[in-house]
Amino acid sequence: MDLVKAIEQDNLRNSFPEVDIGDYVKVHLKIKEGTRERIQVFEGSVIARKGGGLSETMTVRRVSYGVGVERILPVHSPKIDKIEIVRKGRVRRAKLYYLRDRVGKSAKITEKLAKRS
Repeated sequence: MDLVKAIEQDNLRNSFPEVDIGDYVKVHLKIKEGTRERIQVFEGSVIARKGGGLSETMTVRRVSYGVGVERILPVHSPKIDKIEIVRKGRVRRAKLYYLRDRVGKSAKITEKLAKRS
């Protein structure tokens, strides 16, 4: 088992900021089209994180033209170029699946305000 952990440790990516549930993020994905490679940005709210280690995934949801679009992204995937946190969300749940049934203002996640110093 130590051999598996050692190989996993080499492939873990710690260059990303700490993304929590409820955060609004921009995920820059590497898309390969034929011989060319380009960056495509997927922007949305993180509604779930699952797993641990190399198999950890996060679910990012956005509403595009009135249709909810969700993408399950492996956190340590080489296809992810970078992750930008646009704003931190204030949530009281570990999974925000209830947002799938919400529309309009009730589907909004309140922003987490910075602590006073």
